[in-house]
Amino acid sequence: MTYKDFGRTGLKLPPVIFGTSCLGNLYQAIPESVKLETIQEMFRHVPAPVALDSAGKYGAGLALEVIGRSLRELGIPGERVVISNKLGWRRVPLQTPEPTFEPGVWAGLANDAVQDISYEGILRCWEEGCRLLGEDHAPQLVSVHDPDEYLAGAASPEDRRKRLGDITEAYRALLELKRKGKAKAVGVGAKDWRVIRELADNLPLDWVMLANSLTVYAHPAELLEFMDGLNRRGVAIINSAVFNAGFLTGGDYFNYRKLDPRAAADRPIFEWREKFFALCRRHEVSPANACVRFGLSPPGVVSVALNTSRPERIRDNVAAVRAVIPSEFWKALKAAGLIAAEYPYVG
Repeated sequence: MTYKDFGRTGLKLPPVIFGTSCLGNLYQAIPESVKLETIQEMFRHVPAPVALDSAGKYGAGLALEVIGRSLRELGIPGERVVISNKLGWRRVPLQTPEPTFEPGVWAGLANDAVQDISYEGILRCWEEGCRLLGEDHAPQLVSVHDPDEYLAGAASPEDRRKRLGDITEAYRALLELKRKGKAKAVGVGAKDWRVIRELADNLPLDWVMLANSLTVYAHPAELLEFMDGLNRRGVAIINSAVFNAGFLTGGDYFNYRKLDPRAAADRPIFEWREKFFALCRRHEVSPANACVRFGLSPPGVVSVALNTSRPERIRDNVAAVRAVIPSEFWKALKAAGLIAAEYPYVG
């Protein structure tokens, strides 16, 4: 497995980063034994350092807590793992039958969470994350969690300016943590890559995480131009949600919205997938492998972030980043109009 330089941070990361929302009981409560086995499989199939992407929002800190406890139980020292903690949510007591921060999303939680994006708020989130992970496993990568959603919640242009100021102050705190040597790299992740661009133009970021943005289904030229600029500046790129939230490998949800094959607006997406699956069968290519390898294809992309709640799938995720896809397959996708003919990195 080839590790790449993570921009100019001095870190090297593997081509797969493991998402950990499942460890926070995303949609279902997972037994502790399964969570421990999942982390154990990550270290079984990836040479150190293993990279984990987490957040205080995942299960109101439960995912961070599970990571720290599991690493200690498995006897894994800090130098064998790189942890990314997306900050902006912190734990509070649960006072209602279910958590209020994302109703219906998290199962079996003993805590609730509140958003806390400001200079002081991000420091509170940092301190809580370090406490949950344990002193031997402090996060090396830090960012503000989903700033695009925070900005989208603005009630007016004035409110958006205020929220952007909150985010700027949050990054002031993160950059201070880096200057003090407590964190090694400051980045940003979002589903709306234009918000990433807005922040990257005004902040000295080390890395960005794209989500639902650069996939085999969608890869706009404007985004590729932005990514090329990041690469020239030495900003590392992590590509997340390369399956468009599972739809490209057979799921019902596309970018977290359930599609209806009878709806006129959704039919073209189903038709695209049917043609994609047909070409995958013809060329004997796994749809998942095609999505992962496409997601890794642009220069500057260091890793893809993959998530699973099933320990036995870890091996498949690692195999996907190593898969060899024949150029004839990519040429067939271009000929069928499934990927842009001018996309320069495959085929």
